[in-house]
Amino acid sequence: MKKHLLSFGHGYSAQAFGALLGPDLWQITGTSRAGGNQTIAWPGTSISSALETATHVLVSIAPEENGDVVLNALGDEIARAAPHLEWVGYLSTTGVYGNHDGGWVDEATPLTPSTKRGEMRVLAESQWQELAKSAGLPLHIFRLAGIYGPGRGPFAKVRNGTARRIIKKNQVFSRTHVADIAQVLAASVAHPNPGAIYNVCDNFPAPPEDVIGFAAELLGAPIPPAIDFDNAEMSPMARSFYAESKRVRNDKIRDELGVNLLFPDYQSGLRALLEED
Repeated sequence: MKKHLLSFGHGYSAQAFGALLGPDLWQITGTSRAGGNQTIAWPGTSISSALETATHVLVSIAPEENGDVVLNALGDEIARAAPHLEWVGYLSTTGVYGNHDGGWVDEATPLTPSTKRGEMRVLAESQWQELAKSAGLPLHIFRLAGIYGPGRGPFAKVRNGTARRIIKKNQVFSRTHVADIAQVLAASVAHPNPGAIYNVCDNFPAPPEDVIGFAAELLGAPIPPAIDFDNAEMSPMARSFYAESKRVRNDKIRDELGVNLLFPDYQSGLRALLEED
C-alpha cells in the first residue's frame, strides 16, 4: 500500500526529498501559493481530503508574525489526523540559536534568536511541539543551515562579476547541500523518533568569503575583492544574516540516523555543482 506525503510549501528542499521517494511506493501531494507545477493552490483550496489520507506530513512554509501558517489554518484538522499519521516533519532553521560569536551549538543549546525571522521560527517550533504533546503528533524538527545546491550556488554571481567577499571579523556560517537535506528527511522517515530535533548541516563551518573565493578559483576567475562589512552596501535582509555567527554540530544526524553526508564540506559541494553545470 502506498504511503502518502502531504507537503506544505512543496519548494526547493521538499522537492529534493520527494525525488528520493519511489513513485511506486509513495503518493505526494504538494502545496504552493499559486498552485500548478503538480501542486495544489493553498491557502485557497480545501486540503481536507489529502489530510485525511496522508500518512506523512512535511511543512516547509516560513512562519509569520502570528506563528505557523499551517497550524493557524489547520491546527484542529491536523490534531484529528494525528492517529493515522506516521511521521510529521517541520523544517526550521539554525537561526533559532542566535549569535554565538563563532562558537559551537547543538540541539540542546538554548534558543536565543537575534533576528525577527529567528524569533518567528522559535514561536512556530513551540506551536508544533504543543500540538504534538496534546494530540500525539509524531513530530520531528529539522533545523537547517544555509541551503545551497543546483541553481542555488555562488557561480552565477562570480561569472557575472557581482560576487562580493564581505569580511566581518570572526564571522562563520554553517551550510547544507539540498541533497543532504533530502537524505536526512528520508532517514528520519525510515527511523522515526517522535519528538526528535536534528541540526542539518555539513561538517565544515566556514567564513562566507572563503566560499566565494573557492568558487572563483574553481571557475578560474579573479578572486572578488574584499569589502569590509561596515562599509558594504547591503539590503537590511542581507545584513541581518551577518548578525549571527556560529558553528553548528551535526552529530545527531550521523549518530542517530546513520547519515553519511554526500557533501561533508562546501568544497565537495561546489565541485559537484560545477560538474553538473
